[in-house]
Amino acid sequence: MSDSKTPLLDTIEGPADTRELSLEQLRQLADELRAETIDAVSQTGGHLGAGLGVVELTVALHHVFDTPNDVLIWDVGHQAYPHKILTGRRDRIRTLRQSGGLSGFTKRSESPYDPFGTAHSSTSISAGLGFAVARDLDGRDSNVVAVIGDGSMSAGMAFEAMNNAGSLDTRMIVILNDNDMSIAPPVGAMSAYLSRLLSSRPYRGLRHFAKQLAQKMPEPMERTARRAEEYARGLITGGTLFEELGFFYVGPIDGHNLDHLLPVLKNVREARRTNPILVHVVTQKGKGYAPAEEAADKFHGVSRFDVVTGTQAKGKPNAPSYTNVFSDQLVREGERDDKIVAITAAMPSGTGLAEFQQRFPSRCFDVGIAEQHGVTFAAGLAADGYRPFAAIYSTFLQRAYDQVVHDVAIQNLPVRFAIDRAGLVGADGPTHAGSFDITYLASLPNFVVMAAADEAELPRMVATAARIDDRPSAFRYPRGEGEGVEIELPAEPLEIGKGRMIREGNTVAILSLGTRLGESLKAAEELTAKGISTSVADARFVKPLDEDLVCNLARNHEVLITIEEGSIGGFAAHVLQCLERHELLDEGLKIRTMMLPDSFIEHNAPEEMYAIAALNAPDIVAKALAALGQAQEVETPKLA
Repeated sequence: MSDSKTPLLDTIEGPADTRELSLEQLRQLADELRAETIDAVSQTGGHLGAGLGVVELTVALHHVFDTPNDVLIWDVGHQAYPHKILTGRRDRIRTLRQSGGLSGFTKRSESPYDPFGTAHSSTSISAGLGFAVARDLDGRDSNVVAVIGDGSMSAGMAFEAMNNAGSLDTRMIVILNDNDMSIAPPVGAMSAYLSRLLSSRPYRGLRHFAKQLAQKMPEPMERTARRAEEYARGLITGGTLFEELGFFYVGPIDGHNLDHLLPVLKNVREARRTNPILVHVVTQKGKGYAPAEEAADKFHGVSRFDVVTGTQAKGKPNAPSYTNVFSDQLVREGERDDKIVAITAAMPSGTGLAEFQQRFPSRCFDVGIAEQHGVTFAAGLAADGYRPFAAIYSTFLQRAYDQVVHDVAIQNLPVRFAIDRAGLVGADGPTHAGSFDITYLASLPNFVVMAAADEAELPRMVATAARIDDRPSAFRYPRGEGEGVEIELPAEPLEIGKGRMIREGNTVAILSLGTRLGESLKAAEELTAKGISTSVADARFVKPLDEDLVCNLARNHEVLITIEEGSIGGFAAHVLQCLERHELLDEGLKIRTMMLPDSFIEHNAPEEMYAIAALNAPDIVAKALAALGQAQEVETPKLA
């Protein structure tokens, strides 16, 4: 007799195996799937709460729809772990977010059951509509299902997609996974009954007949009849924005009750409508695991944890995190100046604004998942005399680039961008890496762009930005803890456009931007030990660049190496253009540039990712020696 805790799940090799199961067996499968998800994430860490909230929905979708022939797209992908377990990846689920293992999000190259890659929010309806139109153009008969959370619905892109879908009258199904914002009335037996009624063939047939009849009436009577039909439907459903956008609305229904889910999903699967359908499903994030249900964040993102207690295994930090250092300094600036306000896009804790929000609740604004709006909102505040700090992850600020250009830079408005998660971020991989902000911000006229080398520099950059009132500014800093250096308070603002010399030499100069400074100093020690006199400088600013510093390094050294935690076209490009302007590329200077490779680096531990990127001390030493004609081999891990 087997002692497996998941005997039914053990028999499931793929979604097809769920389609012959009884309702009772599906309930058992959901329970076992939830237990397996909890156990797996307890060993790997990751995004747990969202997945626990959609266990029953995942089982129901794969049971009802013919995936992968029917396209199933999960928005963001935080909730996709149960989906991965059911779609043939259970044997690798404990490699989740580990080197060479499964991605923490859906990924096209990983499985045919992942038709579209995710990680950023609010994309599923747009992508789903693309799949639906492609199906129609090919004359194929299949379903397209896009799952999106209520939080993701706050992004304008979701409404753009719905507006387009409704106007095209394209057959697709959107599942609104409502787990937090309480946009629906309480669910129960009556709402479940109404949902089954509204999605059923008899009701849809009757409604179609009523519309056809109304169309054959004289225009005034047609108008009256249509209004009556809509009013009658409004009495049942309350009427919705979704209906106005051209969707047939069904719901709300209990997303944890398979008795409610299955008949509704079967009805919408069989519906031969020409317009899209939205099924409103109410779920609970963290459902079925008490520590997650009781946690304020519902175990959104967790490190490894004890399944019994929910206690997370977090190492004792050796230094404060950059995020907390930013948070502390912003509060100090807020105490000094009541014109300072803070803006976050649904990430008050992640961006370090929770303390500012608590201290100054009327001056802190969470705009939801709406980075474009957040940037222009900040621009409006700046235009009317306030000093806004927009705290947005590097990878999410990309979503608002037009607003940064048009609404901030062109108008020269003093919005201050606090850019967390700069550089490589680890287990979330390329979708969350802050690789491009140096390049995309420093290319804009009027911008001041800074990068903190350590946690002592960051408060000074916050203080600097707070006092820049004549143009926009940005400062970037990585995820995780600092270097362990002492922070001097009060933080003195920096002289704009001035870097600093850290150590003096005369043969090799290393010009560092950001937190590669520590590796640069290690490299300098090794080079010095080899008899090669080495300077190290911290640029601090990409823009305005300290041209005097750059030119002096170029004139007084044989080799100049730039290093940055960003993509091609960034800091190095500005240095090279500076040298060209000053005609310092024609005098025998050997210049070498070190940056992130022109490729996406898959998820791994950050230190391993930087080894793959060849941005560590041994790589700097090898670069210097090669430039001096003393080649030294460095074993660099291959790109994952």
